This record gives sequence, C-alpha cells and structure tokens, in this order.
Amino acid sequence: MRGSSEGRRAVALPSSVGRTSSPKRRFKRILQPLGSTFVAIDFETADRSRDSACAVSAVSVVDGEVASVYTTLIRPPEADPGAGDFEFTYIHGITPSTVRNSPSFDEIAGHLLPMLQEAPFIAAHNASFDSSVIGALCNRYGREVPLTPWLCTVRLARKTWHLPKCGLGEVSQFLGVSLNHHEAESDARACAAIVVAALSLKSPID
Repeated sequence: MRGSSEGRRAVALPSSVGRTSSPKRRFKRILQPLGSTFVAIDFETADRSRDSACAVSAVSVVDGEVASVYTTLIRPPEADPGAGDFEFTYIHGITPSTVRNSPSFDEIAGHLLPMLQEAPFIAAHNASFDSSVIGALCNRYGREVPLTPWLCTVRLARKTWHLPKCGLGEVSQFLGVSLNHHEAESDARACAAIVVAALSLKSPID
C-alpha cells in the first residue's frame, strides 16, 4: 500500500464511554490542554531490530475528525526477497516479497516526518515502541528525530477506564471500534479512536 489520504470523517463514540467515572474526568483534564488535533501512528517491524519497519500508518486527526491518512509498506534495509519470511511475518503477514517494490524509510521520510513534526502530539499504543522505531530509523538514515511529545494510549486507557487488560484488541472491543489487529492503518485508527474517546468527543474512527 502506498500513501493515501481522505477527507475529514467524524469519530463515533460508544455509549459506554459516557458512563466512565471520575478517573476519566481527571485524565480528560490532562488531555484537554493538548487538544483534539494530533497524529496517531503505528509501525509494523520485520524483526526485533527497531529500524526494520515494514509498514507504517499515520492518521492525522484535526478537531476530533480524520483529516488525512498516510499508509505505506516499507522495504527494510536488510530485506532479502530470497531469504524466507521475516521473523514477525506470522504476526502481520508481511514478507520480503510483499515489500520488494516498496519505498525505503528514507524515501517516505519527506512525507511522514513533517506530519509528525507539525503535530501537537503523537499518539501510539505502546508509544515507547513506536517512538523507538522512529528514533532508530532517523538515526540510520541521518534524519532529524521529531521532538514532538508522545502520548501512550495504553497508559491512557488504563488510567481512563481501568480495564483489566489494555492491549489494543481489548480496548478496541470495549469502545466498540473495529480492528484488524497488526494491520498498520487499522491499528493507527484504533489508537486515534482511544484518544478521541478519552476526550469525550462525539463521534467513531473506524
């Protein structure tokens, strides 16, 4: 998949969100200064190396609505179409052959990095992972690492709804958000929906 964009789309919120107790209100006060404009991002990696990203999706949300989506497969630096599956093919289904003709991170950086640099904040489910992927990729290709603040939606969901498990699948199910887990765009949209839900906006990202 190469880069794509779409017009603004409202984000729907399940009725259960309105029944959340005081911890949600407390966390809402933390979020409100950041506002409802942000970028949600998800990376899939070929293996345990943080610079082995093989897919990314960045969902730009403006005033609680999807303004644009950028999704692309990425050819990791060590990809060898004849070397068999990636270590994590069993998770996301992406193989070396899948990304044979895809751009490298360096080729997409000119589009992706400005989205991240210009955002008020970046949201990711397990932000320490995605931020480390960006850092490793920028370091490998000599790009400037975005200094944009990160918001972890795992922590956000835990503090807001006190769910026993806060994996993306569990939180998406709780919020009624459709999810094709480990498909980069679906994961990024679900991440965006978590932020929107925590802000009590009226709308679903799916």
